[in-house]
Amino acid sequence: MAALRAVVLAARGKALLKTPKTPGAPVANLSFASLPRNKKAALTALGVVTAGGAGLALMLHQSVKASDLELHPPQYPWTHAGPLSSLDHASVRRGYQVYKQVCSACHSMEYLAFRNLVGVSHTEEEAKAIAEEEGIVDGPNEKGEMFTRPGKLSDYFPKPYANDEAARYANNGALPPDLSYIVNARHGGEDYVFSLLTGYCEPPAGVTLREELYYNPYFPGQAIGMAPPIYNEILEFDDGTPATMSQVAKDVCTFLRWAAEPEHDQRKRMGLKLLLGSAVLMPLIYYMKRHRWSVLKSRKIAYRPPK
Repeated sequence: MAALRAVVLAARGKALLKTPKTPGAPVANLSFASLPRNKKAALTALGVVTAGGAGLALMLHQSVKASDLELHPPQYPWTHAGPLSSLDHASVRRGYQVYKQVCSACHSMEYLAFRNLVGVSHTEEEAKAIAEEEGIVDGPNEKGEMFTRPGKLSDYFPKPYANDEAARYANNGALPPDLSYIVNARHGGEDYVFSLLTGYCEPPAGVTLREELYYNPYFPGQAIGMAPPIYNEILEFDDGTPATMSQVAKDVCTFLRWAAEPEHDQRKRMGLKLLLGSAVLMPLIYYMKRHRWSVLKSRKIAYRPPK
């Protein structure tokens, strides 16, 4: 009997498949609106629960990953940030003093020479005096030995360490980056450097750091090997400006911006000249296009075949 029933059902299925579809025949409506009320409520509740669970899982996933993200620095109103604003050269001079007395003990600026200071932050005589204070390793001499001589304007800033291995050994395995282009090499530019210098604080509850590490929310990973480099009255500026922490950080950031982009002021001057030149040339070009060439543009050339 079971075998006979299976044969009959198979025959009915084949008959249904072979039945031609007539246009206008009613088709079973399987839309959500045709379902009973209890099934609608069940499907709605299932959708809400599924969406809520997916949202909760996403939020938990983001909260776990939040510890891997650093705090983004705010945007500060730099005086040189405007399209026509130049660098504060007095701040650049103070920033060099901060680098010389604070930063140069660990960080190098191997792409900056003493001659680059002339006409920007120091006179030629001052730059020569600064260079002569540095002992530059040169050589070899006629005996094949290296020797130390006073610096010249053509010399580049000396490195604090002989090589990267010595720098890592002196800083517990961390390599202090070169500061020549650090402003362009970090997302946020001088905003990031300023926030990093002034953003040291105590770690939040539940965060433990190993020895010789410091908490800084602006540093990737929040654990930085560099101790807080600046504080109030860490030095005395030559021009008498109060050396507060924010002032020191602002001046050294301005100096680093100039070091990374020495053509900053010249680029903006050339842009202003280009805008002024364009303001004069564009009306003339429009006049030539609109009036002088209008006759040629509206002229019609007709070809008459010979008779």
